[in-house]
Amino acid sequence: MNKNISKEALNAINKKTGKPITENAVKKLASTVKPSTLQSETQLRQLIKQVSAMANVPVSEATISEIVGAVKKSGMNPSNMEALMKLMLKK
Repeated sequence: MNKNISKEALNAINKKTGKPITENAVKKLASTVKPSTLQSETQLRQLIKQVSAMANVPVSEATISEIVGAVKKSGMNPSNMEALMKLMLKK
């Protein structure tokens, strides 16, 4: 997996949140994600809440449930964080 976050992804995050989030903050959070994180609904919900807190953007329980369902339905490769970020940025 590429350890560098593309400038486009970081710009998209900052544009979507309206808050300056650093590459190091994203890397720190991403380093806590393991393949099992995306398999466990509890861990996935926790990750979504952490991202929400980092971006200072509230996420409703309904939206969290929708994201969890989309991740599980997609069978997303846990090592592909870029795909997960794109999914979350659509919300």
